[in-house]
Amino acid sequence: MIAAEAFWHHFRHSGEYSDKKDTWINILLGFGSVVFGAIFGLATGFIYLYAYELAPYKFPADAWYTWALLFFADDFAYYVFHRVSHESRLFWNFHVVHHSSEEYNLSVAVRQSWFSGILHWIFYSPLMLLGFAPWMFGLMHGLNLIYQFWIHTKLVYKFPRWFEYIFNTPSHHRVHHGVNEQYLDKNYAGVLIIWDRMFGSFVEETETPRYGVIKPIKSYNPLWINTHGWVEMWEAVQTRKTIREKLKCIFASPNMDQSEPGAVATG
Repeated sequence: MIAAEAFWHHFRHSGEYSDKKDTWINILLGFGSVVFGAIFGLATGFIYLYAYELAPYKFPADAWYTWALLFFADDFAYYVFHRVSHESRLFWNFHVVHHSSEEYNLSVAVRQSWFSGILHWIFYSPLMLLGFAPWMFGLMHGLNLIYQFWIHTKLVYKFPRWFEYIFNTPSHHRVHHGVNEQYLDKNYAGVLIIWDRMFGSFVEETETPRYGVIKPIKSYNPLWINTHGWVEMWEAVQTRKTIREKLKCIFASPNMDQSEPGAVATG
């Protein structure tokens, strides 16, 4: 699909995919995230199995309502995970990898952190505690992520109004990747945009987004792309005087105070 989109843009002379280095780095980061994800997944799997064993009730896999409930539970868990990934610097250090490209195309969808598996289980293990088997979660969450792949495109402008009201779409997700002031830290949805509408984080696409992060990294080095956030956070921590200030620098918003030394901004 990435190749097909790139060919279409080339045929139309649109200028998209003109930064070939960015595209190949996105793909390299995607393959790296699969490898590291498998490694971290071994430990995560044991955590999920343990949580499932603790669940007082086990949802039956052959009941339609189990899958309906799991769809909404998983999508809501993703919304929480995604929002925290923008509002806490600790988690933003992983997620900034995905936002640091200044392009917006299908290759950006696979531009993922190599190390996010270290902590993302925190947001999903409660699903196993609720009684959803780990394999059921793995299947549902995989479908959720596949849905999110295709919305990283400029080829689709808008869907019918009812669809845009309920589901996450390319238009909504372009806003999420935009660094225009009104777009910052909005539209966290996975599949259903209704979570953003319910919790006040929804913004309509009204002008062409500018993509990337407020402080561009200007690098094609995959290791630096994965680690620059941590380096910047450590430098910021060293400028703080008290333990409280240092902890805020780690756990509070990346936007906590743009006037302070070492402060960063999300995109």
